[in-house]
Amino acid sequence: MNMHIRKILAISLLLATTLHAGAADLLDTVKQRGTLRVAMEGTYPPFNYKENGHLAGFEVELSNALAQKLGVKADFITGEWSALLAGLQAGKYDVVINQVGITDKRKEAFDFSEPYTISSPQLIVRQDEKRNFRTLADLRGKKLGLGQGTNFAEMAQAVGGIDIKTYPGSTEYLQDLALGRIDAAMNDSLLIPYIIKKTKLPLKAGAPVGEIEKNGIPFAKNNPKFKAALDKALADIEADGSFARISNKWFDRDVSKPPLAK
Repeated sequence: MNMHIRKILAISLLLATTLHAGAADLLDTVKQRGTLRVAMEGTYPPFNYKENGHLAGFEVELSNALAQKLGVKADFITGEWSALLAGLQAGKYDVVINQVGITDKRKEAFDFSEPYTISSPQLIVRQDEKRNFRTLADLRGKKLGLGQGTNFAEMAQAVGGIDIKTYPGSTEYLQDLALGRIDAAMNDSLLIPYIIKKTKLPLKAGAPVGEIEKNGIPFAKNNPKFKAALDKALADIEADGSFARISNKWFDRDVSKPPLAK
């Protein structure tokens, strides 16, 4: 390799290193802007939904508490679940706070906060259901309702033989379940008590059908300062009792801890 080419390569490497070093961490961007752009469905009670035209729910209050600890305000953007992670990858917002399971596949694309809820997949069935659906295998040849783009679909597909029906959100498939258009639905176990308590749909909790799942807050990779600040904010609201207060308001327990065995 001649000297001229070596100099060009050295200059190129120096420029690339300088540009990388000068790239703003997401924390700096958020603080300069004064807002944390938070994406969520807005149709997923009790986590996030609209009440009298305003966003409400556990994750809305959590987002506001975290933003306050970061010294900024939460700016909410809503959209269908199936598009939320793609929008995050495209830089349309800073974080998604919408019960995002921390999976190896998702960790290839995003970094995550520490988990803020621990739950498990669980079936939802009609109150008058007589069939004994204890596992996903029991649903072979049956219709199962799921939200679009959820990792629950991968679980059901791995079993095989299940007629999977996907919907934009939980409202739609719960209505179809109540009307008998599907045989069961599946979602986060934390959702079930809220449905039983807050809706008039004739539904009940079914069997747990998967492993314990940890849910966290995804954001763009290579933002170490932001991750440290976000994890500290979570730890701070745990320490000062804010998290427990918000959690107990919506779930009657601390959802950052594993559910008690029955």
